[in-house]
Amino acid sequence: MTPLVFVAVLGAALLHAGWNAVIKTGADKQTAMLVLSLGNAVTGALVVATRPWPQPEVWVWIALSGAIHAAYQLFLAYAYEQGDLSRVYPLARGAAPMIVLAVTLVFALDPVTPMEIAGVLLLGSGLAVMTRGIFTDRESARMIPFALGAACSTAGYTLVDGLGVRVGGDALAYTGWLLIMAAVFYVPIVLALRGNAVVPRSGAIWAKGLVAGAMSFVAYAIVVWAMQTTPIALVAALRETSILFAVALGIAVFGERINRAKLVAAVLIVGGVVMTRI
Repeated sequence: MTPLVFVAVLGAALLHAGWNAVIKTGADKQTAMLVLSLGNAVTGALVVATRPWPQPEVWVWIALSGAIHAAYQLFLAYAYEQGDLSRVYPLARGAAPMIVLAVTLVFALDPVTPMEIAGVLLLGSGLAVMTRGIFTDRESARMIPFALGAACSTAGYTLVDGLGVRVGGDALAYTGWLLIMAAVFYVPIVLALRGNAVVPRSGAIWAKGLVAGAMSFVAYAIVVWAMQTTPIALVAALRETSILFAVALGIAVFGERINRAKLVAAVLIVGGVVMTRI
C-alpha cells in the first residue's frame, strides 16, 4: 500500500464516521438515511454527467452493488434506532474486514503477505473488544442482528466494488452510478416500510442529509479508487479505522461513555493498522 493510498483511505475513514454521526443525530434514522441516499444519488448524478458511459459488462457489478448498498443502509438505520454510535458502528463495521479477508484468501483475489494478514487479524480483535460492551454493559441486544446485517452487506459490497471497478476502470463513474442505483433500490423499500411519514418536511433535515450524502460519496469514491490498485482486504481493514473516529465523535457529540475496554480496543486497532503498513 503506497503512502498516498494510506493517507487517502484514512481521510475516507474520517468522512465515513462523520456521515454516520449525522445519521445518528436524526430523530428518525430511516428518514435521515433516506435523505442521505438521495444526497448520494444527486452527487453521483453530477459526477457521472462528466464521465464516459460505463461499458456493458460493468452494469451487472453496479446493479449488484446498488442492491447490497440499499440493504446496508436499511440495516444500519435500524441498528442506530437501537444503540449508540460507539457500539453499533464497531459491530457493523468490524466483522467486514474479517469476511473480506477470508474470501480474498479462499479465492486468491489478491496477494496478501503474512504480516498483512496478522495486521488485519489484530485489527479485527480490537474491533471485537470494542463491541463487547453490548453484553457487559447491558445495552440493547436488539441492535445485533441489524448491525451484523450491515456488516455482511459491507463485506459484500466491498468485494463486489473492488472487483467491479477493476472491470470498469473509472472509479468516479463507477461510484456515481452505484450510489444512484442504491437510491433506486432503497427509496421504494423504505417508503413501503414507513410510508410517506418517512419523508422529511424540514428544510434543515434535507440540507443536513445532502451534506452527509456528499461526504459519503467522497469517502466511498476514495475507497473504490484505492481498491483499483491495492489488495481489497487491506483497503477494507484500513477503512475500518473509522471506528476510532466514530468512538471519538460518540464521546464528543453524544456524550457516550468511554471505558477501559474501548481504550484497549483502540490500541489494538492502531496496532493492526501499523502492521498493514510494515
